[in-house]
Amino acid sequence: MCYTHTHTHGVAADVRARSRTSPSQPVRDITQKGYEKKRSKLIGAFFPQAPGTTPVTPSSSSRYHRRRSSGSRDERYRSDVHTEAVQAALAKHKERKMAVPMPSKRRSLVVQTSMDAYTPPGTRAADLTSLAHVHAENHSAPPDVTGYTNSAPEGIQVERAPAAGTAAQRPTPKYGNAELMETGDGVPVSSRVSAKIQQLVNTLKRPKRPPLREFFVDDFEELLEVQQPDPNQPKAEGAQMAASRGEQLGVVTNWPPSLEAALQRWGTISPKAPCLTTMDTNGKPLHVLTYGKLWSRSVKVAFNLLHKLGTKQEPLVRPGDRVALVFPNNDPAAFMASFYGCLLAEVVPVPIEVPLSRKDAGSQQIGFLLGSCGVTVALTSDACHKGLPKSPTGEIPQFKGWPKLLWFVTESKHLSKPPRDWFPHIKDANQDTAYIEYKTCKDGSVLGVTVMRIAMLTHCQALTQSCSYTEAETIVNVLDFKKDVGLWHAVLTSVMNMMHVLSIPYALMKVNPLSWIQKVCQHKAKVACVKSRDMHWSLVAHREQRDVSLSSLRMLVVADGSNPWSISSCDAFLNVFQTKGLKPEVICPCASSPEALTVALRRPVEEGTTPPGRGVLSMQGLSHGVIRVDSEEKLSVLTLQDVGAVMPGGLMCVVKPEGVPQLCRTDEIGELCVCTVATGTSYYGLAGMTKNTFEVFPLTSGGAPVGEFPFTRTGLLGFIGPAGLIFVAGKMDGLMVVGGRQHNADDIVATALAVEPMKFVYRGRIAVFSITVLHDERIVVVAEQRPDSTEEDSFQWMSRVLQAIDGIHQVGVYCLALVPSNTLPKTPLGGIHLSETKQLFLEGALHPCNVLMCPHTCVTNLPKPRQKQPEIGPASVMVGNLVSGKRIAQASGRDLGQIEDNDQFLFLSEVLQWRAQTTPDHVLYTLLNSRGTIASSLTCVQLHKRAEKIAGILAERGHLQDGDHVALVYPPGIDLIVAFYGCLYAGCVPITVRPPHPQNIATTLPTVKMIVEVSRSVCVMTTQLIFKLLRSKEASAAVDVRSWPPVLDTDDLPKKKPPLLYKPSNPDTLAYLDFSVSTTGMLAGVQMSHTATSAFCRSIKLQCELYPSREVAICLDPYCGLGFVLWCLCSVHSGHQSVLIPPSELEANPALWLSAVSQYKVRDTFCSYSVMELCTKGLGLQTDSLKSRGLDLSRVRTCVVVAEERPRTALTQSFSKLFKDLGLHPRAVSTSFGCRVNLAICLQGTSGPDPTTVFVDMRALRHDRVRLVERGSPHSLPLMESGKILPGVRIIIANPETKGPMGESHLGEIWVQSGHNASGYFTVYGDEALQSDHFTSRLSFGDTQTVWARTGYLGFLRRTELTDASGERHDALYVVGALEEAMELRGMRYHPIDIETSVIRTHKSITECAVVTWTNLLVVVVELEGSEHEALDLVPLVTNVVLEEHYLIVGVVVVVDIGVIPINSRGEKQRMHLRDGFLADQLDPIYVAYNM
Repeated sequence: MCYTHTHTHGVAADVRARSRTSPSQPVRDITQKGYEKKRSKLIGAFFPQAPGTTPVTPSSSSRYHRRRSSGSRDERYRSDVHTEAVQAALAKHKERKMAVPMPSKRRSLVVQTSMDAYTPPGTRAADLTSLAHVHAENHSAPPDVTGYTNSAPEGIQVERAPAAGTAAQRPTPKYGNAELMETGDGVPVSSRVSAKIQQLVNTLKRPKRPPLREFFVDDFEELLEVQQPDPNQPKAEGAQMAASRGEQLGVVTNWPPSLEAALQRWGTISPKAPCLTTMDTNGKPLHVLTYGKLWSRSVKVAFNLLHKLGTKQEPLVRPGDRVALVFPNNDPAAFMASFYGCLLAEVVPVPIEVPLSRKDAGSQQIGFLLGSCGVTVALTSDACHKGLPKSPTGEIPQFKGWPKLLWFVTESKHLSKPPRDWFPHIKDANQDTAYIEYKTCKDGSVLGVTVMRIAMLTHCQALTQSCSYTEAETIVNVLDFKKDVGLWHAVLTSVMNMMHVLSIPYALMKVNPLSWIQKVCQHKAKVACVKSRDMHWSLVAHREQRDVSLSSLRMLVVADGSNPWSISSCDAFLNVFQTKGLKPEVICPCASSPEALTVALRRPVEEGTTPPGRGVLSMQGLSHGVIRVDSEEKLSVLTLQDVGAVMPGGLMCVVKPEGVPQLCRTDEIGELCVCTVATGTSYYGLAGMTKNTFEVFPLTSGGAPVGEFPFTRTGLLGFIGPAGLIFVAGKMDGLMVVGGRQHNADDIVATALAVEPMKFVYRGRIAVFSITVLHDERIVVVAEQRPDSTEEDSFQWMSRVLQAIDGIHQVGVYCLALVPSNTLPKTPLGGIHLSETKQLFLEGALHPCNVLMCPHTCVTNLPKPRQKQPEIGPASVMVGNLVSGKRIAQASGRDLGQIEDNDQFLFLSEVLQWRAQTTPDHVLYTLLNSRGTIASSLTCVQLHKRAEKIAGILAERGHLQDGDHVALVYPPGIDLIVAFYGCLYAGCVPITVRPPHPQNIATTLPTVKMIVEVSRSVCVMTTQLIFKLLRSKEASAAVDVRSWPPVLDTDDLPKKKPPLLYKPSNPDTLAYLDFSVSTTGMLAGVQMSHTATSAFCRSIKLQCELYPSREVAICLDPYCGLGFVLWCLCSVHSGHQSVLIPPSELEANPALWLSAVSQYKVRDTFCSYSVMELCTKGLGLQTDSLKSRGLDLSRVRTCVVVAEERPRTALTQSFSKLFKDLGLHPRAVSTSFGCRVNLAICLQGTSGPDPTTVFVDMRALRHDRVRLVERGSPHSLPLMESGKILPGVRIIIANPETKGPMGESHLGEIWVQSGHNASGYFTVYGDEALQSDHFTSRLSFGDTQTVWARTGYLGFLRRTELTDASGERHDALYVVGALEEAMELRGMRYHPIDIETSVIRTHKSITECAVVTWTNLLVVVVELEGSEHEALDLVPLVTNVVLEEHYLIVGVVVVVDIGVIPINSRGEKQRMHLRDGFLADQLDPIYVAYNM
């Protein structure tokens, strides 16, 4: 082991280590070299240095000048070797330039106005043309008729992405414009966003690590890679490390039998001897506490504790009870009196921090400790009591999580004098608990370590022997005297030896960091107890003081000597103060832990003996848990100093940190364990944890225990070096195991702090911890940035830190977050509260101002991308299904049955004329307004007469011929119905079109114009209001008004009767056209013949049992699909009364729909998801008031959601639950399913079994398999049946690729055959191939004769245990999602809704989410409800949940305002619009994060 002084067995190990890493051997180290290469390419350096310059490594003379100037940095982690190593590691990266896309922020989020940060320099938009991303041919996407522009005079022309040169002339239209409905290949080239994405894609194309060979099965076929140990990684080869024994604890005759006895002795023999001098904030002595005073005050406290609390019969405190000691850091005198008072009263003190506010970081956990210790009394000082937060009545409120406490002030003036004859009972030290020291764990929980009286005394004796303490020595203490080294030296051992302690409060150190040095000098102190931070502070403040001399010091105890990075402070301090009389051998690092007390302490040696040892170890070796002297590049090394030998009377060994406590080898790092009387005995009240920590029996390799007595785990990692010297390499609490290698948080902090500019991190405040994501730990670095840093500074610093940590530790940082200065939660002495920081990070409450996530580089255990297997031939699938007894998945609704009286008509126009003659005054339609009153109604005869007049207008004003197309642009209502039948009477083909939105003409009018043009309408009919709107200024700005066909307004109908009505003859001619924009932004029109229309109405009539006596409430948009059929056609066909409720009226009155259902005693009602959501959100808190107004839903038999998607189970369930109180039967709520080729395939209807829900494994779905699981099992996804199959409809499930039939419960495309299938697309281009593929497909084997239409949706059929009306077993259809929406990622098929559901659950501020892909990158867009400063919190949460639940890495996270994700009338997300809007930079996002 290459220390500065060599030992024989050290040399051998050294030679061995060197030969193993000699450069002559070929390097096959995939973990390090390949990784490093890849990472350095990955993150290009952003170096400001001029080309050709090399980083200067300053000579040591200039070091201190530079160091002093960087006063803000935390010098505990300072090491010049390390700084140079970091610079070298960064210089390596610099050779390969590769830019990282910078995140984009909204201006309001940016502190500095460095706006040029938004587009990284050098990313020209023109590079994008190479991106023309060709849409893979999708089996079920209708033809895209949206991508034409309307500025072209000569008919219609399709516009593709122009060449880079023409990009400038094209005005970027506003977001959501119909012209921009082009999908990925029509990205506007001016886009900054897509330039950044291209940059990210290029970056991520770099080669990944070589694939790993073995896997473990994650209880399913998806295999998560498990990191295999690299065969070349260093392994421990040394002999077994023997236990090391400390010297004998020599009991000196005059050592007191207990600490109380010592106090009594000094208090009576030398009452005038000074015990403690306290300082004020100016460094002036405040007062001197003598041993006599300490003794009398302690006796007084003891008496009052036992006799003055509670009553004589019922004292509040009895011997053995625990009491809290709450004293500020500037009042050690009161603390000492109370502590010894407790010891004298045989009461157990629990010293804790002063709670500054009710929300103090970690104070809740302290409260939990007090509660579990049964503390009811808290001792405190007058000043502290006054400073505690008070309620208006002057009482101290109960702190959050704290038990109820009686606050007891210990100042003498408040206490009663004990009677003359009362003396405390002073015993010899025994097995009773002396005190409880609190300890904060890695996860933030607080434990109480109990220390027995005998342990406390033995520990003081061991310290006295190690430090050679003598009576009346002066000791300066800068440490916290309530716990740890400060308590042991300055409160306990000092009293045992009658020493004089000078206590320097934290507040004084902040004002004058040199105060402790001045006190050492003034009082010629022999000993000082400090932390490396205090040495660093005094270096920073030091200005060549002449009168400083440290020659009196014989010992400078460095309390945190076990932190490997303390060595740099020690060296630097010695360097500067050696000239002031500081002797090198005086510096004594010590290692301690709350459980094991002092573990080791380097003793002050006589001059001329061997100097202390040093180890320069390879970090690469340490990460594998082995000790290797660094022989490579001197870059990634850890320099350790010894912390002396084992304490007197102790035995120490090193055991493996995990699993059985087996002894380590000599060249292996393990956890130090000690066996001695002087340790804690238990975690108070936690038997299990106590056993694992305080009762460990280490075993040799042969399995024999090392000794008969139990050992205590110290929580320190290290090894026993030559000559029994102990080296500590880190703490168990700071250990992070990433990909099987160990990294210490402190080491990573040191690397990050060594990155230039060092002043970037505010006061060196940086936190490093790990979180578990996808079965491995991931490193998170959170730092406070200087208040004046710009966006570029931050981003540059972040990219360098990533490179540095990678270069030195060969590990990736998963997330790097910067927060504003002074915002991380603090510990009482100003450090960072780590577990609280981690908690905030995981809850999304940290509010960082910059975040950089690198999941692409860190996450290496994703499942292998799925390889598509060569398909098995269709015939063998068939045979296989037969052999395994599987049914072919097919199902059908019941027969349409016998013809009824109105069914003899082939045309709806004839049915209407028949009804007008037979039941002229029967009301067919009632339209409600937002107040719930009837706005208008229509009887059979009124509808007939008004329709005749419309036909007259068409003939007269429009000069139309049979078969001409007419666009009907009406608001939802009666006029629309009248106009529709008027067209039928005139022999024209109607097309219903949603009118433009008056507040949003720019985005809604182009869609109207497009439908009118694509449908080849020769005339537009509308109301007067919309007529004016179409002629308005805004309209002419949005579209070319001159190219509209003639527009007729139908508000004033002519009086005279029209000529003869048109008599249709061929039922296969067109009845109407149905146009709709699909969720992928495609506009598709389908043709409905008269035959299909009549069959459709009949099917619905049978399923819902509709007769003239029925009333049905409809709250749907009447423009396409089933909504249009229910609104306009069904009443005329079946004669029932339809109560029409326009969904737009619900915005003014959310209760409108349900009130109408209740008022009209309706049994059947239809709505859309948007209506259901509006009711759930808008009426959630009003159910009681609605109930009191008499709203009653108990008569509702069916409430059907009309949809073209997978049923939204969560929404329908919350709707049912919410309105159950109003009598709604949960069984009544169901959904329907329709698509373009068949507008309604399923609809729940009245009779038949209730809709069923199954749970499927989401991971199996990605592989196109259906695996049913139990409710609540991991990765389960609830799927609700989409309603019953309609009469006259047959369904089969087919493989979308091979077109072969699928077995039952297999996922495939839903194919449908029915009399009401649409007869084809109505398109501008005659795309025959698509037409025949979608509307006239045949199976590739089996029944190859039947003609089917392909729905483009994936789903499966499953035979249930239920029976339907005919007594047959019922087949349920489950819809999974649209093929064209599904995303192929890593060879698997993902449905966006599943990822979106996961994301919405992660944080309360995410109201909506949409995911899209762009060149294989997953882009997640989330809507943020709340302040913009929460935007960056969402980035890590979104990334984590998608990794954890879907095994996908998010490429880009976009945070936007509420309402940015576009939604169509059915409440479906328009993801392609969103994608195009994002790529065209039109979303105005709050924040865009590009994950590396």
